[in-house]
Parts: sequence; C-alpha cells; structure tokens
Amino acid sequence: MTKMDVYPAIDLRGGQVVRLSEGDYGRMNVYGRDPFEVMERFRAQGATRLHLIDLDGAKGDGPLNFPVIRSIAGRGELFVQVGGGARDEDAVARYLDAGVDRVIVGTMAVERPELLERLAAKYPGRIAVGVDARDGWVAIHGWRELTKIDAFDFMRNLPEAGIETAIYTDISKDGMLSGSNVRAYEALSGIAGLDVIASGGVSFESEITRLRALGIGGVIVGKALYEGLLDLKRIIELAEGDEST
Repeated sequence: MTKMDVYPAIDLRGGQVVRLSEGDYGRMNVYGRDPFEVMERFRAQGATRLHLIDLDGAKGDGPLNFPVIRSIAGRGELFVQVGGGARDEDAVARYLDAGVDRVIVGTMAVERPELLERLAAKYPGRIAVGVDARDGWVAIHGWRELTKIDAFDFMRNLPEAGIETAIYTDISKDGMLSGSNVRAYEALSGIAGLDVIASGGVSFESEITRLRALGIGGVIVGKALYEGLLDLKRIIELAEGDEST
C-alpha cells in the first residue's frame, strides 16, 4: 500500500484565507488575513504540498488573488496546485509561468473538452481536473450551475483525454465537518490511469487511513485543520502509513 499525499487547503477571497460551507459564498468564515502566515504554519507542520483555490476567480470575478498565488508558488518551497477560474489557455499558462506546479480546471473540462485534451498534451502531468458534484451531477462555474453530466462517468473518461489526476469533491460535504463521501471514493479508486484526490468534508483520522487503504492518491484538508479537528502533522503521518499512536 503506497503513501497518500496530503494537501492542506488555502481558499482565497479578496486576499484573505476563508472557507465556504457547501460552496455557498453567503456562508463564509474568515480564518486569516495573511495567507503567507498560514502557508508557513502548514510547512512548519510538515506539509510538502499546498492546495490553493481562488474563490473570486471561480465565481467569475477575475484573477483578484493572482499576486498572492504567484508569490506563494514563486517561493518554490511547496508543491502548489491551484484552481479557480482557469477557463482558458492564457489563464493556465499564467499560473504555470508563475511557478504553479499543477493547475486544476473544472468548467473548462466540461465546456471545452478539446482544449482540455490539448492542454493535457502540452503540459503533461501539470493539468488536473476538479470534478465538483452535487447529488452525483457535475457542477460548474464556481459550483453555481448544475449539469446533467454524471460525475463518475465523467471521471472514467478523463484518462482518454490525457488527464492523470482528478480531484473529486462532494459539494454537500464540503465545509460541513461531517466526514467525506467515502463511498464515492470506493467507486472512483478503481479507475485505471487516474490518480484520484479526495476533497470535501474530511474531518476524522479514520478517513485518512480508509482513503489510503482504498488507494486514493491524495487528500485535501481544509476546514477541519482551521477548526482544530485534525492535526496536520498527525494526518501526514497516517497518510504515509504510520498508524502508531
């Protein structure tokens, strides 16, 4: 059983570190005004990777947080993956040129599959697809528009487009501190050629060990860290296979 990567999450809105509940911009908690301080805290606790989301970009308000993202990625201290508003080739290239290791696209993958395939070929291993699901259907445009695309079927087709990594988020679980949709990851873990990263509601140590046992490649943890339900150093140990107390 291989180790699982841990991605502590920093969601940015107006330059601040925030978390939404179920993707609702009206239900937002601010957890810090200095994303660099939060990043350094994660790094001090053993993080080697970081999951950055531009919520303003995801909502369609433009790359307001790009200067912060560029500064964090440009330091080269962590593997940084970024999502939120990367809906065309220029936006993807801007992130990669700024030092981002992997760009997460969502809406583009649904609306412009030919572009997704071209970018996957142009930047091998550096494009991931974020699949955000509500009641099993793919949501786009910052989770505000629900499609009639089955999320599992959509993910099964991603390797054919050259995509190696996908992040699956159950929107109903995100930010609720009630646990993730483990059954979904049981179904997704067997997709050949696709490294699945779990996201949304991860709140318990037992989930970390369960997801690792399923062969899930990575886990994104956000609100549970900010609220003190999980200890980052401890879950990194569990994800790497150290289950001793």
